[in-house]
Order: sequence, then C-alpha cells, then structure tokens
Amino acid sequence: MTSQLAGTGTLLRFALRRDRLLIPVWVAVNALMVLSMPNTLKTLYGTPAQRADLLHQMATNTSLRAMVGPVFDDSLGALTAWRVGVYAAALAAVTSLLVVVRHTRDEEESGRQELISSGMVGRRAPLTASLLTAAVANAALGVVTIAGLAGQGAAGALAFGLGVAGAGMVFATLAAIVAQLTESARLARGLTAAGLGTAFVLRTAGDSATNDGSSVLTWLSPLGWLENLRAFAAERWWVLLLFAAAVLVQAAVAYELAGRRDIGMSFLPTRPGPAAGRLGTAGALAWRLQRGSVLGWSIGFFLAGVVYGGMTDGAARLVGDNAKAREIFQRMGGQSGLTDAFLAAMVGVLGLVAALYVVSSVLRLSGEETSGRAEPVLAAAVGRLRWVSGHLLISFGGSALIMLLAGLGFAVGYGKQIGPVIGACLLQVAAVWVIGGIAVLLFGVLPQGAMAAWGVAGAVLLIGWIGPALNAPRPVLDLSPFAHLPKLPGGGMEWGPVSLLLALAAVLVATGLAGVRRRDLAS
Repeated sequence: MTSQLAGTGTLLRFALRRDRLLIPVWVAVNALMVLSMPNTLKTLYGTPAQRADLLHQMATNTSLRAMVGPVFDDSLGALTAWRVGVYAAALAAVTSLLVVVRHTRDEEESGRQELISSGMVGRRAPLTASLLTAAVANAALGVVTIAGLAGQGAAGALAFGLGVAGAGMVFATLAAIVAQLTESARLARGLTAAGLGTAFVLRTAGDSATNDGSSVLTWLSPLGWLENLRAFAAERWWVLLLFAAAVLVQAAVAYELAGRRDIGMSFLPTRPGPAAGRLGTAGALAWRLQRGSVLGWSIGFFLAGVVYGGMTDGAARLVGDNAKAREIFQRMGGQSGLTDAFLAAMVGVLGLVAALYVVSSVLRLSGEETSGRAEPVLAAAVGRLRWVSGHLLISFGGSALIMLLAGLGFAVGYGKQIGPVIGACLLQVAAVWVIGGIAVLLFGVLPQGAMAAWGVAGAVLLIGWIGPALNAPRPVLDLSPFAHLPKLPGGGMEWGPVSLLLALAAVLVATGLAGVRRRDLAS
C-alpha cells in the first residue's frame, strides 16, 4: 500500500501551489459571509420580541423555510447557523468538487498525469493528494469559522465549523468517485454539481414539509445533516458521524475504482460519435461542447426564479415593521416599496451568480487550448477569431438566456409585474458581460493568469452579497459593476450607466481578442 502512495507529499505541495489563489479566495468569501452575519442579525433582531416573532414567522412560512431551513433557537449563533448554514455548506461543496476534479480527471484528460506517473508516483497518490488538498481547504474554512463564531458559544462554533467542513468533504469524495467513472472533467464537474443540486432540492422539499428538520427528505441530504446538527441549539454531536461515514465510504469506493482502471480510462467511456462529422463551423463545435452546461444553468435559473417569486409575499410579511431588515433590502434593491426592493435584491443575487456562469464558459477556451484540443481545430481553415467568437457567443448569449429564464421563473412564481421583473433580469446582463469581458481580457492578454477571473467573480459576489448587510462604504460597493445598475423593478430606468457598462464590456472583449491574435498558443 505504501508504494501506491509514493509521491503523495510532492503532489500535495504541487496542488496547493497551483491552488494558492483559488482556495484562499473561496475560503475568504465563505468565511466572511458567515462571520459577518452575527452583527447583521443583532442589528435586525436586537430584542427578544423581534426574535420570537421571527421564530413564529419561520414556523408558519413554508416558502422561506424551504429557502433557508428552520430556526431552532433565538440566540445570535443559532440564527447565524440558520441564515447562512446551507449556503456556506453549498459553497464549500462547490470549492471541494472543483479542487478534486482539477487534480484528478483534469490532469488525466490533459495528459499530464501520464507524464507524472512515469516517475516514482504510486497509483493512488494523485487521488490522495487531491483529497488532501480539499481537506486542507475545508479545514482552513472550519478553523476560521470556529474562531470567528467562538464568541457566540464555543460548542456551537465547533459544531458549525465541523459541519460545514464535513459537508465540503462529502462532496469532495463524491467528486473523487465521479472522476473515476467519466472520461471528461467537464462531465465529472457537472455530475457532481447535479448531486449537490439534488441535495439542495431534497433539503428544500423536506424543510417545506416540516418546521423541525425531521422530514425523511431532509435527512437524505448532507445539507440537511448540517441543519440537524443544530449548532448553538443543543447540539446533536452524533450527526457528525453521518458526515464521517459518508466521507469514509465514498473515499473507499473512489480508491477501489482508482485501482481497477488505467490512466485516462473510465468506467463510463465516452460514446463514439457518428462516422461522418456533422459539425461544420467553429460555432457549432462550441455549442456541442457547451450545450449541457447551458441547459443545466437554464433549468437552475428558471427554478430559482420560481422559488424566489413564490416567496416574495412571504418575505414582505417576515420583514414586517423591522426597519433594519427593510433598510438592508432597500440598499440591495433600491428605495422602493418593500416588495419591489425584495424583487430587485433577488434579481441582483441571480445576476451575481450569472457572473460565475459567464466566467466558467469563457474559461472553456483556456481548457480547450491547454488540453491541445484547440490546435487541430485551428490547423484547419478556422481562424483564431472564429474559434474564439464561437465560444463567446455561447458565453455571452447564454448569460442573457439564463437571466431571461430567471425572469420567466419569477413570472411563474410571483405572477405579478411580469414585464418589469423580466426587464430587471435582462438588465443584469450588462454587468454580467463586464465580468465576462474581464475573463476574455485575461485569456487573451495573460493566459497564464486566466484563472484569476474566478477571483474577480468571487470578489464581486462578496461585495454584492455581503456589502449591503455590512453597510459597506459606497466606494467599496461601486467596485462591482452591479452597483451601477438601476434598481428595478420599482426604481427609475437610467440608460446612461447601462450603456457605459456595455461599452466597457465591448472594450474588454475587443482587447482580449486582439491579445489572442498576437500571442502564441499554449503548449
């Protein structure tokens, strides 16, 4: 067994060096989201009467309970675990699956793993190193979270930190299994993300049915385990055994699969294509490569719109006369009525998430280039700009499509102000395209640093999500392109800022394309 783990330490150091930006950024975003919440909740629900009313509202408001889960206690620590626990666990899961797939299936798909394995590297060393890298990321998040929440109660902070880290490792080991089953890193990420989506849906359905987390559907979801851990509310320490058991079983399955296949192979081989090719253009190839991603994001945004639309009236009742909660929603959604402000805030949140889509889609170009698949395409009668433009059409057009579908989802879930809400969703596209333009600029001018686009998207997400709750200074909020959009519905339309954002996106894309024309391809 020792020989099969030879070289694990070296590969771990190499993986941590490669992820020296990705891991700290996402850990910082997650930790800041969690640690900023106690002060925000203290401002919102500072009196026992306000907290008692919150618990009553959540016990009877099924739509909001489905979104964030039930409340088990009225302490600041328990309210923090209720408000951000599900999202902290989901973000840890996303980080973990990206890390594991990057250092396993991505390496095999690019051919680098075959070169590494020609040295003194054990068969299971790459898998072990990738899981240890994910463990380092989750441990860092857990330690920071525990230290930051210790003032709310040491036992609760320990339970919450371990629960979030445990959820991350559950999906890290799930990604390790999927990476053995598929030949494509893209498919491995998609299938693991689908598993995370399934967990979220199960928890949502379970929490909408009961107000104490006792539903069978909730217990089938690792995200439901975190809420049933009941951090800061008479902790159920035995629930941690569920995380440990899932991690150990899934890791054992991944190790068994890794020992039964050759490098580059999989248990679910890629289906062979037709004997005669049917792709006549670079754009058609780009669509063939990215259509699964576009479909997945489209379904997700439509369903998110339905959920947010359905909870709009319930959110207005929950806020009620709470002036501080009303103020935060208005900072996020504009100085309009509470319902309009809530709708504008939720539309803005979906716009922030759409920025992640456009970055992932644009960086598909980088993956095609570094894997060597772009070279045979460009060796034919296909120019660089045609090749890049085919992918960018999917990236920028796809972001507009998913925001349109989000607006249609709001129309289904809310059933009022259909035109204004759809218009508000499409308005977010201007800011999304600026983030996409930055990704194109980095790919064209600084291809080695193209992954920094994830850091930009993460920073914008952090500013837009947490900044209003922390009452961040205006200059900080203005760093995000989303801060310059009119707050619709409810606010007045201003074409000037929107036109400037679109012009900025065009300049960024044009500069990136010019860089692509002048530089050499990665080898």
